[in-house]
Amino acid sequence: MSSLDEPESATPAPPTETKDWRHFTPLELSPILEVALAQMVARGYEGTTVRTIAREVGVTVPALYYHFANKQAILTDLLDRAMAIVTGHVEAALASTGPDPVHRLGAFVEAIVLYACHHSDIAFLDSERRSLTTENLAHYVAQRDSLEQRLRETIDRGCATGVFTTSDPEMCGRAILAMCQGVAGWYRTEGPNTPEEVAQSFVRIALGVVGHVDRRPRLTSGSGPRR
Repeated sequence: MSSLDEPESATPAPPTETKDWRHFTPLELSPILEVALAQMVARGYEGTTVRTIAREVGVTVPALYYHFANKQAILTDLLDRAMAIVTGHVEAALASTGPDPVHRLGAFVEAIVLYACHHSDIAFLDSERRSLTTENLAHYVAQRDSLEQRLRETIDRGCATGVFTTSDPEMCGRAILAMCQGVAGWYRTEGPNTPEEVAQSFVRIALGVVGHVDRRPRLTSGSGPRR
């Protein structure tokens, strides 16, 4: 946990863990944000009160307001941090691949699913975007749309080169992003699959969604080397 001595920064520091984009370090949150996240995941935004957060942290309500103007500010801060983490990993994943749309789609999906598995609590807060004010929702949607646009660029390129055959790239992009983000709602570390196994399964599913055509030459019967 971070210290309560100083007020929270209005803008989360950018993540520094994306050199190896498949590696996720534990979240570093202040006591207020850590408790608020746990409460919102367990009770939802509406069911979480500032008074409960303050009591769990061990501070007075006025002391909590020294760090955050209100509960909405806490949710906005958490969602900004969530977007900074997932965007950082996605961009690092894409930067590690070449121009091939199949590889880029795989990297994009893998990065988001690994994020949803390793940081399932903060990733789950995407479902609380409905609780944002109009202004804060517009800010969050703009970040989410930017991430979706990166996915659309990859799908569009795949369609242009003939490796993806979908007739509706926009709908495919939305479906893939929603599918990946939904992992946070059901993935459990004690379950039968590792984050890596889930990610690889979702890569295969995503390739099916866009109608991936494998154009690599295949050996036909009797075409192998003769002895």
